[in-house]
This record gives sequence, structure tokens and C-alpha cells, in this order.
Amino acid sequence: MLSDFLTFHRLEIIARCRQMSAERFAPSVTPVAAEHDTTLFLLQIADLVRLEQRASNGAVSEAELQICRNEIVCIATKHGAELLRIGYTIDQVVRDYGDVCQAVTELAVERGAEISTNEFRLLNRCLDDAIAGAVTSFGSARQKMTNELADNLHARLEAFTEEHRRLVNIAIHSFSAIKIGTVGLSGATATLLTHSLDELCVLAEQSLPELHLLSEATTVTAR
Repeated sequence: MLSDFLTFHRLEIIARCRQMSAERFAPSVTPVAAEHDTTLFLLQIADLVRLEQRASNGAVSEAELQICRNEIVCIATKHGAELLRIGYTIDQVVRDYGDVCQAVTELAVERGAEISTNEFRLLNRCLDDAIAGAVTSFGSARQKMTNELADNLHARLEAFTEEHRRLVNIAIHSFSAIKIGTVGLSGATATLLTHSLDELCVLAEQSLPELHLLSEATTVTAR
């Protein structure tokens, strides 16, 4: 039966999922797989299969079944956010769960496991629920990340603008004093002018590249 198969072969299934996931990345950029979540997911499916079978005999209530289904979605929701954090795209999130179905099916055929059509339907239903939860979480986490970057960009722009304004005002007033002849070109005011112009150059060199990167990061693109 499927529940026993998933429990007994979960390490082999996870290894196959990891291999299929790695093949979708270049060797130098393969992210760390969220293996712990996959283990929990497989164990939850096994539990749900057992409950479904007991429910068919009236030994388990619909409420108990729903709790188990909700837990699967909960794990998948956390999984989706974690995959975003370690560098997955939304397409790879969907494929991550598709790998589970493929690995289970291939291994079942290889081992000649007796898994019923209804059990495979249940597996697919669980995967559908998990994918929906993971994708929803992925989108929410991505939006939250974008919002945080936007807030950071806004704060950095305000700081840049304030510092730029301060240095420009110093330069303008210093130059005005020199221009009307009240101070010389070799005095403290001229030094202040030179210093403020140097700081403006440093400000631009240090801040503008960082602001440009933040701006690119907050641009939402399809992934």
C-alpha cells in the first residue's frame, strides 16, 4: 500500500528528488535542497493515506482528515517561502513537487509495488494542494521581500538626497564668499569648498551603485 511504501522508501524518494532538482541548475549555482520539508511531506501523505483508508470504514471522521490535509498545505506553504530564500524560481517550486510524484511512480514500478489507482489519485490530490500552498507562499514571500527592498531604497534615497543637499549648500556658500572677495583662495573657506566637492564625488561613487542595485531588485519580473 502507498502509505507503507512512502514510509519505507522515503530516503530513496528524497534522493531521487534531489537529483532531479540538481539537474535543473548549473553545477555552480545549485541551491541547497529543502530536504527536511520533503521528508515531512512524504510522512504526512503516508498518514493521510492511512486516515483515508480508515475513514472509508468509518473509523476516522472528516474533521480528522481535514486537519491532516491542512497540515500538508501548511508544510508546503513554509516550503515555498524557504525555496524562494535559497534561490528557486516559481517554476522550480512547482517542479519540486512534481519530482515527488515522478520519483514515487518510477520507484513503485521498479519495485513492483502494489499501489491502487485510488492511492495514486490521493497522492496527486495532495501534490495539487501542496503546490497551491507553496506557490501562494512563494508569491507572498516574494512580494514581502520586494516591499522591504523598496522601503530600504526609499530610506537610502532620502539619506542620499539630504547629504547631497547639505554638501551642495556648503559648496555654494563657500564659493559665494570667495567670489565676492571677502575671503581668499588659500584660506579655510576655500579648503571647505574643496572638501565639500570631494565629499560629493565620494557620495556619488559610493551611494549611486548601491541605489541602482536596490532599484533593480525592487523591479518585479516574471520568474
